[in-house]
Amino acid sequence: MSALVVMPIFAPFVAAVGGLLWRGNTVVRDTIVIVGLAVAMVCSFMVLLGVNDGGTHVVLVGGWQPELGIVLVADLLAALILPVALSIIFVVEIFAIGQRRAVWGANPELAGPLLCVLTVGVSLALLTGDLFTLFVAFELILVSSYVLLTNQGRRSQIRAGMTYVAMNLFASALFLFGVGFVYAATGTVNLALLSERIPELTDGVRIGIGAWFFVVFGTKAAVFPLFSWLPDSYPTAPTTITAVFAGLLTKIGIYAMIRFHTLTGMDDLGPIMLIIAGLTMVIGGLGALAQSDVKRILSFHIISQIGYMLMGLGLFSVAGIAGAILFLIHNMPVKTVLFLVGGLIENDQGTSTLERSGGVATRRPVLAALFAIPALSLAGIPPFSGFVAKLAVIGAAIAETSILVVVAALLAGALTLLSMAKIWLGVFWGPPAEEITPVTVDRRNQKTMLSATGLAVCGTLVISLLAGPLFDLSTRASEELKNPTVYVHQVLS
Repeated sequence: MSALVVMPIFAPFVAAVGGLLWRGNTVVRDTIVIVGLAVAMVCSFMVLLGVNDGGTHVVLVGGWQPELGIVLVADLLAALILPVALSIIFVVEIFAIGQRRAVWGANPELAGPLLCVLTVGVSLALLTGDLFTLFVAFELILVSSYVLLTNQGRRSQIRAGMTYVAMNLFASALFLFGVGFVYAATGTVNLALLSERIPELTDGVRIGIGAWFFVVFGTKAAVFPLFSWLPDSYPTAPTTITAVFAGLLTKIGIYAMIRFHTLTGMDDLGPIMLIIAGLTMVIGGLGALAQSDVKRILSFHIISQIGYMLMGLGLFSVAGIAGAILFLIHNMPVKTVLFLVGGLIENDQGTSTLERSGGVATRRPVLAALFAIPALSLAGIPPFSGFVAKLAVIGAAIAETSILVVVAALLAGALTLLSMAKIWLGVFWGPPAEEITPVTVDRRNQKTMLSATGLAVCGTLVISLLAGPLFDLSTRASEELKNPTVYVHQVLS
């Protein structure tokens, strides 16, 4: 089991090194990257099966004890999110191979290996059991994502990339100061030990730590009012990079928030989290409705959807946290698919602007179908996974009589539906544009991109079909987070 836990970190690391060594050979490089990501993905599913059957598994890296060394912890929360994250990266890399060869007009040597470095950071962030290693994981994600964001070297990408990296470096600086402060106050950065020691601190120090890390992780997750960097940076990147960012990066921020604030018992911050969650949902939805570009609409929806997850956490109930986890599982592939379809629309129309697009449903009915399914799920229409996830979060809020945030969630849902209808009516059923300059894509690469997108859509449908069992697993994970005795015992024993 220990080897399986380590493999989602080790396999993409080896693939990144191999891809860089053979970067000049396109076939060999892409094969190494795909195999490395596939191995990591398969192992992550095996970890989920093992944790579901045998409980939390702990790996002491180098044999060092938790007080001194790096600890990898595969509990149910990490085991649920890890296979979803790695499946997204695997599918996007398949899409990327077709896009790089067909659309970019070149075959960037660094894109695949850097995506593997990003995978190392994501896996490490999900599995780590201490704050400092979580900081390192975020830095791996930041460095690799910045290079991927600016890979093509366009002026707009560089400008947006500077905004992206400036905001994230700000969050990283806060993170590092926070780690130092926590160590000074408790003598450890291990999460299991922190779950015992932080509650023993005075209320002012304890709440201060919670608020500090809420800002850190909130910046990474793009919650209100720390989201301004996202809608400007994401639309400028190549489709595959934006799809990965949309599916993973903000979600890792909310995952870290769920992990840290539940283990350390920060229930006092619940009311503030609910207020910010409501503002994040509504402002993100209004921002999406005001846009006239597919990618910018979808970028604002990333912000709005984060609000639902923060809402579940802010309730600090078993049902609320379970709803946040289920929403996280549902939203990751849905956002990825929508951006992949957005890239295909851009290829077909030569633009993603609503005013200059139209008639896609008649020209490319397959694209219409690939867009409709995740769009309906994002809007929370039954029987798709988004309906179940929203119902879980809103139901938990009703049970806690948090009526104002329920109203905000319902309003944000209506705004989401309206903005999805805006894309649907404008791009797919609007009058065909008088002049379009589609990107020429040969049949083979077009099939590769469509197949990868179709595979991702199937993944969202599988989540819809398994919504019941996934909610049961999410509830179990929530119960473990609310009562971290098992987590602490497994790590420290």
